[in-house]
Amino acid sequence: MIYLYLKAFHIIAVIAWMAGLLYLPRLFVYHSERQKDSISYEVFLLMEKRLIKIIMLPSMLLSLAFGTLMIYLNTALLMEGYFHLKLLLLFFLFGFHGYLMKTYKKFEQRKITQTANYFKVINEIPTILMIIIIILVVVKPNI
Repeated sequence: MIYLYLKAFHIIAVIAWMAGLLYLPRLFVYHSERQKDSISYEVFLLMEKRLIKIIMLPSMLLSLAFGTLMIYLNTALLMEGYFHLKLLLLFFLFGFHGYLMKTYKKFEQRKITQTANYFKVINEIPTILMIIIIILVVVKPNI
């Protein structure tokens, strides 16, 4: 029974984390179009900081904690090929999260060089990874 609660909380945390991973690059699109000395530039910094600190970081850590506990309680997952691929894709999501944090720091330092179009393109990365991961977990293909 505890496993099912862990799974439920894991899913809730992942949804919150994905919301942040999908929304932050969209904020970067609009932020990159602002003048670096404008009030709106500062407003975007505040919005991004709150998204990162209040939603993204806690939900990522909770996703990791609940997922780790689930693996601990069901080590047979580590024998599944699809699960190895899922973990690999998760490392890419963690890397993307880290990249977004570095990008936020560049906005803070007013050293951002990427365009709005760049952020529109990278905004698709978490979507693609999420789709593949969900298919892997639901279908559990023999890999």
